[in-house]
Amino acid sequence: MSISINQIPASASLAQSPMIFSVLESSADILLSSSMQYVAELTYWTGSILVSGSSDYTLTKFPNQENYGIFDVSKIINSTLTEKVAENPSNAVYFKCEFYPQFIASGSTTFTTGSHTVSDVFCAIDGYGIFGESISSSLQDKSDFFPILTDGPVTQSFFSNGYGRLGCWINGINDVFATEIAYSGSSGETQTFGPFVTSGDTSALIGTFPIGELESDWPFASEHESFTVQAKTTGGAFVGSQLLFVSKCQQKYPNVRVKWKNRFGQFDYFDFDMVSRQGFSTTKRTYQPQIGSWDSSTLGYNSYDSSVENYVADSSQTLQVNTDWVSEDYNDIFKQLLVSDEIYWMWSGDDVKPLTITTSNIQFKTDVVDKLIRYTFDFDLGQNYKLIL
Repeated sequence: MSISINQIPASASLAQSPMIFSVLESSADILLSSSMQYVAELTYWTGSILVSGSSDYTLTKFPNQENYGIFDVSKIINSTLTEKVAENPSNAVYFKCEFYPQFIASGSTTFTTGSHTVSDVFCAIDGYGIFGESISSSLQDKSDFFPILTDGPVTQSFFSNGYGRLGCWINGINDVFATEIAYSGSSGETQTFGPFVTSGDTSALIGTFPIGELESDWPFASEHESFTVQAKTTGGAFVGSQLLFVSKCQQKYPNVRVKWKNRFGQFDYFDFDMVSRQGFSTTKRTYQPQIGSWDSSTLGYNSYDSSVENYVADSSQTLQVNTDWVSEDYNDIFKQLLVSDEIYWMWSGDDVKPLTITTSNIQFKTDVVDKLIRYTFDFDLGQNYKLIL
């Protein structure tokens, strides 16, 4: 008797979406037992790929009508990825499962276990798949730009006084990975960023590289009206599509640069350089204090006493931004902005203010129907005016 693994997650998976193991026991006698269950002992860890330790969870499933046991470990693994991408760009975890059947043999009152099968080691990052993608599809099948962890679009803008970094898959646990990034400037200058420092550690599965001229490790010595970035892999071969960044003149309105965690758990950026508005609101309560000199020999009151007092229970600050004319290529990453749980306003240099998006409905437009496209987004600042801890 033996148990086989029929379906496995991708070698590098997105933990907010299903990560499936399907197993099958070959012994007909065990499968015929009404008490038969599949058991999965799940182990997860951070750090070296060689360090695993003991199992963290034991999961049990009865066979389905086809006699398979199907386990989804995504909710457990995703619950361990608690760090923000702002503090840990390589927010990843390793995991593996050990499978075996258990059943109560005739005349016994305790479980008997069958043969054990241990899966390979997989890793997961804080991201999600979208409908239309296979559950077990690999990272490189999810984006034309992989191993750069973004959905684009292929052409984006930048300002000469900007900051920004993109994430890149740099570890060989996946079939495709980057060893360095190739830059090509419009003035003819070419540079490379890297090679990336790689290891089997979860902290080195994802690297970052600059797309802003004010980043300390910006590779170009001269200014360029545009530049491209593209990943290179072992042997210097190009892999994934190019991203083009085109310099944009500063508008009369203050530029609001926003970055947000995309579906790969890395940052995407957009410069909202049309009208932006900041709002401030308070929630007020009033109360009626007791006035007068009730603790004196006679009752009196002062001219500055008030029988109605105000106090502020809470305050909030808002930000509304507008895009310039954009192509429909931005629609996909704007969808990721709408559902992102980590958004920042790049307030001053690389200092940031946390945002939560309040826009919930957008009618996405297309070039064919609407020709020119603009969008408006509303945010609440994650830090209110009063510092209250």
